[in-house]
Amino acid sequence: MNSKIKIFLGALILIAFVVAVERYIGWVELLRPWQSASPVELAGAIALTFLTYGLRAMRLHDYFSTLLRGQFAANMKLTLQHNLLNNLLPMRAGELSFPVLMSRYFSVQPGVSIPVLFWFRLMDLHTLIAIALFAAGDLWLDHRYVLPLVFAWLTLPVLSFHAHQRGSRVLRDADGGWKKFAAKVLASFPQTSTAFWRAWFWTWVNWLVKLAVFAWVLRMFIDSPWSAAWLAAIFGDATSVLPIHGVAGAGTYEAGVIAALAPAGIDMNTAVRGAVNLHLFLLGSTLLGGIAAAFLPAPERKNGNS
Repeated sequence: MNSKIKIFLGALILIAFVVAVERYIGWVELLRPWQSASPVELAGAIALTFLTYGLRAMRLHDYFSTLLRGQFAANMKLTLQHNLLNNLLPMRAGELSFPVLMSRYFSVQPGVSIPVLFWFRLMDLHTLIAIALFAAGDLWLDHRYVLPLVFAWLTLPVLSFHAHQRGSRVLRDADGGWKKFAAKVLASFPQTSTAFWRAWFWTWVNWLVKLAVFAWVLRMFIDSPWSAAWLAAIFGDATSVLPIHGVAGAGTYEAGVIAALAPAGIDMNTAVRGAVNLHLFLLGSTLLGGIAAAFLPAPERKNGNS
């Protein structure tokens, strides 16, 4: 399916979503909870969301510590711009901005930045699944089964690091073809256990704060169990990897949130109200981040990795 068809379908999903909400609930009624929302709580939630942007920037800053030393503001600018494009552009096209911005700001070539982005996304996915297992276990499963399952899942990073080390040794002297390419990719991954675990630390802290904030925001608008709210935040975020989704995630993000709330016994109208308002909070925070990025200083270009 070509990109034009995907964009057309994304726009179609957006239009269908807007029309369906107006017909069955009404946008005025759906947005009414914002009138009674606490400004202090909303400001706190926005501040904590910006903290997650900072934590994401810290992961990148720590990963390229030598190259980015003294340029955290520029790193934050890149993170905010990447987040803006990622949340607004369709079909994860915003991910392409990461290697472009890394090359423009820090002279890091795509051959280095793309494998690093892939590594970051693997860590994100693993962390989200681990947290989802905890939340799902609290709702539906016996803890006697959940804890061993989570423990087994958490051993995967250790196994992956040892597999990466072994693969790097095997491919170290590769002189051409796919082996040389694989060796270059592996060279972009953490080379020491310290770098490996520091990247995981920033990943976990970021996601714990982000999901806690989003679960809190969701509960500002609807009455939901905490576990269901955490799952809703995870499911909503996970819809961004779908091959087709609405413009700026409209419709598909809400579908993910509702899919997590429905098994908790929350009726459809309530779930839709919570999902839409949570998504509006996400988009509002994203736009504020994009505005903030415009005021951050331009980076000082350095010679990066080739």
